[in-house]
Amino acid sequence: MEECHRLGLSKNIGVSNFSCKKLNQLLLTSKIPPAVNQVEISPVWQQKKLREFCEEKGIHVTAYSPLGARGTVWGTNQVMDCDVLKEIAEAKGKTIAQVCLRWVYEQGVSVLVKSFNKERMKENLDIFDWKLSPEECHEINQIPQQRAAIAVQFVSDEGPYKSIEEIWDENI
Repeated sequence: MEECHRLGLSKNIGVSNFSCKKLNQLLLTSKIPPAVNQVEISPVWQQKKLREFCEEKGIHVTAYSPLGARGTVWGTNQVMDCDVLKEIAEAKGKTIAQVCLRWVYEQGVSVLVKSFNKERMKENLDIFDWKLSPEECHEINQIPQQRAAIAVQFVSDEGPYKSIEEIWDENI
């Protein structure tokens, strides 16, 4: 990756699913630090420690699965079924998706949302002319945390990861 960057074939280097531990190992051995770390972030998997680490190191964070991972083999509806988010959405006259996307945006994190529905795409963009109150942010910060992307398919006796804890550096 660094050679591609030096040759002008890439503007920046990015990583995905790197924990603080893996990022630290990378930073100790690389000449060019990653510009971005793409990770799962949602109101039910906030990754505050990782976000703080990345900010300290000048690495931008991009969120995937900010609305959970409904419809995937590994995902759940835990974000869209969260009562705290439902209550905030109803009080604001917004959708749960809009509350989630606004929360991610207010964390200084860019976000990737998968949608093929034109109306939903418009709805997802309607997050910039309002804010969450400090009380609402506090409520969201109290939501019990649970990762959606467990990645059990990468665990193998023959592979580099023998357990889920090894993949996520015990941050499950």
